[in-house]
This record gives sequence, C-alpha cells and structure tokens, in this order.
Amino acid sequence: MQKMHKRMNWFYVPALMLLVLFVAYPLGNAFFVSLTKWNGYSSHKTFIGINNYIRMTKDPAFWTSFRNTILYGFGSTILQQILGLALAIFVNSEFKGRNLVRTIVYLPAMMSGLVMGYVLYFFFQYDQGVVNEVLSWFGYAPVDWMGEGIRAVLIITFVNVWQFTGLSMIIYLAGLQGVSQTYYEAAQIDGANKWRLFIHITLPSIYPSIVSSTMFNLIGGLKLFDAIQAMTGGGPGNASHSLSSYLTREYFGAEKAGYAGAIGVFIFAFIMLVSYVLNSAFRKGGERLS
Repeated sequence: MQKMHKRMNWFYVPALMLLVLFVAYPLGNAFFVSLTKWNGYSSHKTFIGINNYIRMTKDPAFWTSFRNTILYGFGSTILQQILGLALAIFVNSEFKGRNLVRTIVYLPAMMSGLVMGYVLYFFFQYDQGVVNEVLSWFGYAPVDWMGEGIRAVLIITFVNVWQFTGLSMIIYLAGLQGVSQTYYEAAQIDGANKWRLFIHITLPSIYPSIVSSTMFNLIGGLKLFDAIQAMTGGGPGNASHSLSSYLTREYFGAEKAGYAGAIGVFIFAFIMLVSYVLNSAFRKGGERLS
C-alpha cells in the first residue's frame, strides 16, 4: 500500500511543473522586476529596492484605479448575484419559451469582453451613439456619457454586470434544480409562505452555488480590463482605470515596467487576500448551516 502511495505521488509532478512554470516563475519574475527601474524593452535593469512600492502609495492615479477596482469588483458582484438569482428562479419555473430566455440572458457571457466593450461603446458614444440618438427623438441634447469619470465607471460596471449575470444565472439554476421538492411540500403543509420558503429552504440549499458564483464574479471584476480598454481606455484622464488597465498603461504607454510590476504584485496580493477572507467567511457560514 505504501509503495502504491509513493507511485501515486508521481502523478502530482506534471501538475506541479505546470504550477511552477505558469504561476510561480512569472510571479517571482514580476516581483524581481518590481524592484528595478526598467523600460520593459532594454536588457539593462537598475535595482532600486522598494522605491516602486513607495511611489505607488503616493500616486493619485493608483488610488483612483484602486477605488475603481473595488467598485468594478464588489459592485458588479453584488448586482450579478441579485439579478442572477432572480433570473434563475424565473427561468426555473414552467413557462413557454424559457429555454429561449435562458439563451438570451447567457449569450453575453459567451462573448469576448473586448467585443462586448466595443459594442456598448457604440451605444454610449457622443456622436451618433444609440442612447444619444434616442434622446434626440425626445428633444434632449446629447450627453457625453464617457466624458465624466464616475459616470464612465458606472457604465463600465453596468456592462460587466450585464455580460456575466447570465453566468450567475446558470450557476444558480443548477443549484435550484438540485433542491428536492419534498422540502417545499413539507414546509407548505406547516404553513410556510413563499418568503419563508426562500429564506429557510432555497438559500441554504443553494449555498454552494452562492459561493461559486460570488467568488467567480468577484475575481473577474477585480481583474477587469477588456471592457475598460474598449470603452474609455482608462479616461477621461485616469478616471476610469482599474488596476489592471492602469498597469498596462504604465508598462506599454509610459514604459515604466518596474512600476507596472509593483502594481501587478499588489493586484495578486490583494486578490489573494480578498479570496482568503471570503473563503474563510463562506466556510464558517457553511459550518453554521450544516
């Protein structure tokens, strides 16, 4: 038995090699780059220690990007869970055309975020944008939707919510279909109304779906890049940047690869911290329900 166990350990080697090649090595290299002054192209790097991290704490654009990242991540995730669960409950009921509704809601999740961003850009652009064209029919002046930072951030958040609500719907729908109807029937016999059924049966039963959907949407929102790049490029100024898009600007636009490396290490550490805290909270919540 011990020999078989040792033989089975060899099956971990390919996975560990892939982990080292695609996770550990890039992360280690990024950390090394973050300690240097480098333009990203030359073979010469100047070691400057933690200066890039010190600079990061004093950079207003970094803090604007960090604030936006929080909104893109947590704001999108909250809305996606509410809408995804509501839609899952709706399409889980019997009605004609429910499969068509499922397809339409899930369709945006199948598209590239970059494509979705460009499509929605043509809706909100100032000249000949769909939204401004509709406003002109009612006699209103066109609005520069992307010309104000907070408004651009809210629109990008809306785009991210719209694109991935369908994914949350599918996850919740799978959870709902695994709940036995006998629980509902027994509770209804005891006089439970629909709200009590939802709170005391539906939500505890789909708890694993809540965890999966929340973590997937949150990590995706905290890494949001493509929709920002397509719709605003981080503008006006740096007002709509996320940390990911600001990192790209600093690396390729400003040619400050060392500083971009420091931002990348911060993104990794922040997402790891958020994931750990939420996983711990979800684990404790699951223990209370069990």
